[in-house]
Amino acid sequence: MTSSKKILVAEDSSVIINLTKNVLLFEKYHITAVKNGKQVLDKLAQEDFDLILMDINMPLMDGIECTKAVRSLENQNKATIPIVAITGNYKNYTLDDFKKAGMNDYVQKPLDYDLLLATVKKHLS
Repeated sequence: MTSSKKILVAEDSSVIINLTKNVLLFEKYHITAVKNGKQVLDKLAQEDFDLILMDINMPLMDGIECTKAVRSLENQNKATIPIVAITGNYKNYTLDDFKKAGMNDYVQKPLDYDLLLATVKKHLS
């Protein structure tokens, strides 16, 4: 059922990428991981995804800036993709700040993987 769902994980921590991949692969999601917001935009130009898990604090282009760039894409399917922030509350952002940037939801670090999975499923159903 979920085998065709493609998730783009934008996260600069290899540890978090690997843990997230393991949790999501167990549910048969197809996972692609990138390390910064610029790579998110590059991947989106090449492929379609069903969801983006977006770290807020990344090099080159942070998650807020990247989300705004995704929301301004001409391709409406890509511009409206669900984006879930992953944050250690970097710079004390609030849920309202994430919503204003165009994010659909957020999951706090340290990650609760049951909550992460439930959040992913909510936005992919």
